Amino acid sequence: MDRKRKLALDDLSSSGNNNSAAPALNLWNDGKGYSQRYYEILEKRTKLPVWEQREQFFQLMANNQVLVFVGETGSGKTTQIPQFCLDLLKGNQVVACTQPRRVAAMSVAKRVADEMDVQLGEAVGYSIRFEDCSGPKTRLKYLTDGMLLREAMTDPLLERYGVIILDEAHERTLSTDILFGLVVKNRKDLKLIVMSATLDAGKFQNYFDGAAYMAVPGRLHTVEIFYTPEPERDYLEACIRTVIQIHLYEKPGDILVFLTGEEEIEDAVRRLNRESSNFGAEAGELKCLALYSTLPPAMQNKIFEPIGPPRIPGGLPGRKVVISTNIAETSLTIDGIVYVIDPGFSKQKVYNPRIRVESLLVSPISRASAQQRAGRAGRTQPGKCFRLYTEKAFKKELQPQTYPEILRSNLGHVVLQLKKLGIDDLVHFDFMDPPAPETLMRALELLNYLGALDDEGSLTEVGSMMAEFPLDPQLSKSIIASPRHQCSNEILSITSMLSVPVCFVRPNEAKKAADEAKSRFTHTDGDHLTLLNVFHAFKSNMDNASWCHDNFINYRSMKSADNVRTQLARIMNRFKLPLVSTEFNSGSYYVNIRKALVEGFFMQVAHLERTGHYLTVVALHPSSCLDHKPEWCLYNEFVLTSKNYIRTVTDIQGDWLVELSPQYYNMSEFPPSEAKRVLERIIQKRQQQQKNRQ
Repeated sequence: MDRKRKLALDDLSSSGNNNSAAPALNLWNDGKGYSQRYYEILEKRTKLPVWEQREQFFQLMANNQVLVFVGETGSGKTTQIPQFCLDLLKGNQVVACTQPRRVAAMSVAKRVADEMDVQLGEAVGYSIRFEDCSGPKTRLKYLTDGMLLREAMTDPLLERYGVIILDEAHERTLSTDILFGLVVKNRKDLKLIVMSATLDAGKFQNYFDGAAYMAVPGRLHTVEIFYTPEPERDYLEACIRTVIQIHLYEKPGDILVFLTGEEEIEDAVRRLNRESSNFGAEAGELKCLALYSTLPPAMQNKIFEPIGPPRIPGGLPGRKVVISTNIAETSLTIDGIVYVIDPGFSKQKVYNPRIRVESLLVSPISRASAQQRAGRAGRTQPGKCFRLYTEKAFKKELQPQTYPEILRSNLGHVVLQLKKLGIDDLVHFDFMDPPAPETLMRALELLNYLGALDDEGSLTEVGSMMAEFPLDPQLSKSIIASPRHQCSNEILSITSMLSVPVCFVRPNEAKKAADEAKSRFTHTDGDHLTLLNVFHAFKSNMDNASWCHDNFINYRSMKSADNVRTQLARIMNRFKLPLVSTEFNSGSYYVNIRKALVEGFFMQVAHLERTGHYLTVVALHPSSCLDHKPEWCLYNEFVLTSKNYIRTVTDIQGDWLVELSPQYYNMSEFPPSEAKRVLERIIQKRQQQQKNRQ
């Protein structure tokens, strides 16, 4: 669309609800007329700070390939800049706007579809892992950075895109860092916008060889910051106490509390609901709402619903308390928030390459994150931010910026993707912050043991297939090896169950009934086969939602798993990997499934030592279905909480390790331990059997 014509249309439209002065046709919606709601939203859009500087934006974009855009909280950057970019398109090109989180990609796409008066999935769409709501008519696409990176595998130059916007770039996810190094190197006609509210602009400008810079002020009202005089011993307790004090003594306005995870959030909601039931009717309603990524969309949307009238005539108005993880820190705006409570913590992924363990740990946030959180309080009126830590801790102990994910992650999947993209010289790849050499070496070692890379570090045929699956390399390898063990149908089902939020629901008021329901699906050999039982039961009950409710199973997780399975099966068909199963009554049905899991997870195996602990000094996680301690077990993840735990565990046999991964279980390099002695006996026994056969 001609840019001047589009600007003229928008200027005409800004005359408000006077439809006769406004354009009659919506060029993004097959020429249909605009709705009344379009004009109502448009009036608000024209008052956003970013709207006033759009001429400057177009000028900078015309003269530069890369723009570093710092738009303060409330400027309207996430919704408006992608729409401005639609005018820069040529032919059928698309504008891509990446988001670090799935929830943000979905909610912002829905908002922008409303602003453009189009159906979501038509001119405006989104794409997240295992869910694509876009089509051939889509011209503006919100997607997670990981999805854009996956598209680069099949289209290395990303030719279908005319403009790529990397939003919330300060979060520096793994995929964003790789996209920085890939996007503008080979296509000079591609426009790139690196966008955030809190950004080290100088660092980004230097990285992109003197990129253009633009700053837009926010529409923030003043936010008063309060610190605690002394460090808090229990931040959860302090959060609950602060919410109650605000509700009883502060002016009307909603509250946003930041906590670290689902369990903590649900606990806080429960405790606040219990406390608020003790308030008198005149105190006003306190409506507590949770917000985290695995919450069903219907529950997430409740945070946007207005609060009802006062409980009694003349009484105080009620207020919402939204208790959220850091997904409410950026991109997601909740109107009406006046008070923010920030305990100063979030869950962060941390990888230790020496012991090959990736864990989610509760860690202090950065000063940049603290500023983002405080900014949430000043969106609609002057607000207050209560930081539950001292001012000295803010200035001296918090890092200026969050450490990039690439410096604290297992790089197995990243290395596989880079190899698939044809980048062989990983050491000299243009990372903004190069990862530690040891982390890179561990990733190469893992992929070599899995057969994805050969001894020269080149991508093998198996590795090329593994890169096409949007999964961890270990899961990809199990899927690819499963036809050899005659169980690809079952491994596909297990993998899909591992790729969605936990399917078991355990409400506080019905813990005993939920545990009994779970025990009906439990398999004696462990959690992977228990998940398989749940999936089979769900399918044999015709995907019935009431069956899920009766059995304390999360229906949304099951539907997602079914969808994931369909997509993974499509990838298998593309590689002509057969979908097969072992005869159920043959005696080797479950053995074959466990062997296929060993093909991928042979590096995540623990041995029961005489002390009662497993080698690597871990314990079985309390959520595990295993009611006995097997000698050898394979685990899906390692969790560091009050103890070291292994979670999602399956009983395996020691001789499978030697049979399926002899290159890894090389006794000359194995550390002295009881596990080594057991494996040596297994190897000697196998060698003796071979001699006898000869």
